[in-house]
Amino acid sequence: MPNRLAHETSPYLLQHADNPVDWWPWSSEAFEEARKRNVPVLLSVGYSSCHWCHVMAHESFEDEETAEYLNAHYVSVKVDREERPDVDAVYMEAVQAATGQGGWPMTVFLTPDAEPFYFGTYFPPAPRQGMPSFRQVLQGVHQAWDERRDEVAEVAGKIVRDLAGREISYGDARTPGEEELAQALLGLTREYDPQRGGFGGAPKFPPSMVLEFLLRHHARTGAEGALQMAQDTCERMARGGMYDQLGGGFARYSVDRDWVVPHFEKMLYDNALLCRVYAHLWRSTGSALARRVALETADFMVRGLRTNEGGFASALDADSDDGTGRHVEGAYYVWTPEQLREVLGEQDAELAAQHFGVTEEGTFEEGASVLQLPVRDGLLDAEKVASIRERLLAARAERPAPGRDDKVVAAWNGLAIAALAETGAYFDRPDLVEAAVAAADLLVRLHLDEQARLTRTSKDGHAGANAGVLEDYADVAEGFLALASVTGEGVWLEFAGFLLDHVLARFTDSESGSLYDTAADAERLIRRPQDPTDNAAPSGWTAAANALLSYAAHTGSEPHRTAAERALGVVKALGPRVPRFIGWGLAAAEAVLDGPREVAVVGPALDDEGTRTLHRTALLGTAPGAVVAAGAAGSEEFPLLADRPLVGGEPAAYVCRNFTCDAPTTEPDRLRTVLSG
Repeated sequence: MPNRLAHETSPYLLQHADNPVDWWPWSSEAFEEARKRNVPVLLSVGYSSCHWCHVMAHESFEDEETAEYLNAHYVSVKVDREERPDVDAVYMEAVQAATGQGGWPMTVFLTPDAEPFYFGTYFPPAPRQGMPSFRQVLQGVHQAWDERRDEVAEVAGKIVRDLAGREISYGDARTPGEEELAQALLGLTREYDPQRGGFGGAPKFPPSMVLEFLLRHHARTGAEGALQMAQDTCERMARGGMYDQLGGGFARYSVDRDWVVPHFEKMLYDNALLCRVYAHLWRSTGSALARRVALETADFMVRGLRTNEGGFASALDADSDDGTGRHVEGAYYVWTPEQLREVLGEQDAELAAQHFGVTEEGTFEEGASVLQLPVRDGLLDAEKVASIRERLLAARAERPAPGRDDKVVAAWNGLAIAALAETGAYFDRPDLVEAAVAAADLLVRLHLDEQARLTRTSKDGHAGANAGVLEDYADVAEGFLALASVTGEGVWLEFAGFLLDHVLARFTDSESGSLYDTAADAERLIRRPQDPTDNAAPSGWTAAANALLSYAAHTGSEPHRTAAERALGVVKALGPRVPRFIGWGLAAAEAVLDGPREVAVVGPALDDEGTRTLHRTALLGTAPGAVVAAGAAGSEEFPLLADRPLVGGEPAAYVCRNFTCDAPTTEPDRLRTVLSG
């Protein structure tokens, strides 16, 4: 008998719709029920491609006895963290404050007033390695609720008061200058792993936003060390097991320091951010590896994550059927020497093992290896490698595929739109630009209402019930701004403006200029979440600062420029201290220091060959955060095109920054020099 989750749109919630647990979705009715029954609330937060969420579901939530106990003594609420990042953020902050760590599945016990009083993540079905069993936890919390209610209320009240007191120390309302950015670079150098690339130890996450900062810093200052860190990290990631050597695209992170074994889930946001990083690395260096990885990652997103409606799905699972009915992490991706021989024959299998680092003992579990590129390209015949890859890919396609989380998240689609638009423009792949436009069309059609308010998710062409949060408004605006620059269609600039007006009106503190993750009129939680630090994707705060800055450069809007600069005050405070966790903010600060530059390209028509050449040259400029408007002379598509005539009847480019303009040029080489940072 399905529970209350059967009518939800979240794939994660639907995975639990047939549990014997009487789940409720997050709703006021669930807390009303807890009040009426005088029982605590079990809040369980996860997401559909989370390995340990699946494990705990199978061990505990599918177990009849455990479910019976839960149903008798709790109201159980299940939340998809990707649908409700605000709920996740508020209670994750409480978990981390109380335990010093966090993660998913997140297990929190709440009073009927939604105040947390006991926390954890994964709990096993039997006591293990000093961890109590889930049943022991349920019994202990039930006993405390029944026998020591005053104590529980006191703990819950103290936690809520502590959270309320954790307002962000804002620093000041000025943007970081040369000194802070140099300190941030020094801090990154100290944490850099010179042997392996990347930052810190295991597990190692792709530092996408930091890489953008390093590329921009190099473009602006010429600092070779910044470029070297970016280049070496990108090469190590692309040669390691985190990158899918057959099908393109990146897994979530590497469990080891050497980028060998990934956590195999593939997320849209990682692939969008990394596709853009590698495209920007190619733009800076001309690296053939960067070009290949950018294009393969873009192709993976379109092939593997595109939905029937033209948007992009959230993720592919880490787990899949290993052919025996067992769901095993990485089963779809790993190979044994024997499996290579079955597909390729003895001789080619030996070459493949050498090329991809497949060993008899294996680099993963049970003698299997994750494919890598340990040897330099060119040691094996390129045609032979292409043939081996093709045959292995075809054989892999016969394996049971990982599950796909088909919900469309507005923010992550915004990141994908920006990546595909730019990659398509750089490498003359109009199909990728078209895919970006189709996703943008879907967001406008399905996620935006008449007031340009955003819905966070949709699935199968139906909008979800949850309001967009700051990262949705900011990342979608970022995607629309990139699309405007690439396509020369001013409507995308207009849509970005509508979204950023909401950021100013509903997400910004008018006194301090600091930003909140939820709108002023959003559902009230025990605390209004507010986090400027980047995690797996840019924080809403830093993404908004970047988009506000670009929009101001396009339009000359003083309120947007001022809001961007005030928001970047937090980067002045945090950049020198924790540069790894505010990379997107540092990248935006680089753009402020560089102007950013405003480029207007005019010609007889946008598809005129001379105009197209200047337009592409402008897009390939490395000056941090430069914005590009292109169109026919006299066009009103973009504010930057106003009063920009042809020069001697020829297409021309106008470059301005800080209220000063260069002489217009008709020469692509001259434009390239002006925009080279």
